[in-house]
Order: sequence, then C-alpha cells, then structure tokens
Amino acid sequence: MNFHGHKTPAQREAKLKYLDADFQVLKEGDFVRCAVTGDPIHLDNLRYWSVDRQEAYKSARESLIAELRPKR
Repeated sequence: MNFHGHKTPAQREAKLKYLDADFQVLKEGDFVRCAVTGDPIHLDNLRYWSVDRQEAYKSARESLIAELRPKR
C-alpha cells in the first residue's frame, strides 16, 4: 500500500492579537501555545486569554496561574 498521498498537513503556529471578546489573526496558523504550559491550543478551542499580557491559556486553571504570577 502507498500512504504517501494521505499525509496529515503540518500544523502551523498562529500569531494573534488578543482583544476584549475576540482575537485578530496577525499570522495565519492552526494553533497558539499556552503561556503557562506551552501546550498547543487549536484556534477552535481557544477560550481563555489575557488582553493585558497578550497571552493564551488552555483552560481557566492556567489563566488563574498566570494571574497569580508576580508582575514583571
């Protein structure tokens, strides 16, 4: 069997500008990385981010962890 024609397309990291209730895509891609864990977050699943820090989080837990970090 020849599986060469069935390769999964490579996932690309997106660059976003996080707004109050939405985000703007600055560089096309499929995912962003969680600022706390580094895990990829598919854009369809992105629900948590910080406008002030311009960071994405994979869940409310990581958002809270980021909020409790000492200010830089």
